[in-house]
Amino acid sequence: MLRRSLLPLLLAALATGCATLPQRDPPQVTVAGIEPLQGQGLELRLLVKLRVQNPNDAPIDYDGVYVKLDVQGRTFATGVSDSRGSVPRFGEAVVTVPVTVSAFRMARQVVGAMGAMERGEGVDKVRYDLSGKLSGTGLRTVRFGAKGELSMPDAAGRAPTRGT
Repeated sequence: MLRRSLLPLLLAALATGCATLPQRDPPQVTVAGIEPLQGQGLELRLLVKLRVQNPNDAPIDYDGVYVKLDVQGRTFATGVSDSRGSVPRFGEAVVTVPVTVSAFRMARQVVGAMGAMERGEGVDKVRYDLSGKLSGTGLRTVRFGAKGELSMPDAAGRAPTRGT
C-alpha cells in the first residue's frame, strides 16, 4: 500500500526534475569536407568532416558521434566514431566521422533516379537530410540535423536557373 502512494510522488519528482533541466539550442552542423577512405569489397568509405557550431553558453562535451545521411528520403550513408572532445561555448569545432555507403544503397539511389527520369520527373534537385548525435554522459546527448537541396547541373554542366 505504501508503494502505491509513493509512486505518484516519485513520478511527479521525476517530471519536475526533467522540466528544470536547462534548455539548450541545437547545434548548427554543416559538412565542412569529405575525403575518400579505403573501402572493403563493394562499399564506399568516406571521412566526413562536420563543422559543429555551439550557440549555447555552455560547452558541448561529447564521447562518441553518430551520423546518418538520407538522400531523396532514403538512408544513403551512416557512420560512427568513438572520438571525444568539446565544442566550446559560443564556438565551433570540426568533428570527423568515417561513413560507409553500401553498394546496395548506391544502386538503390541510381535506380530511383532512373525511374524518376523515365516518369518524366526532373532530377534537377537532390534532397538530403543529415542527422546525428554527439553522445555525452547521462542525459547530455546532443542531437542535430540539417536538411536541404542540392541543384544538379544540366548536360552542359551549368546549375539550373530558377524562373520567377
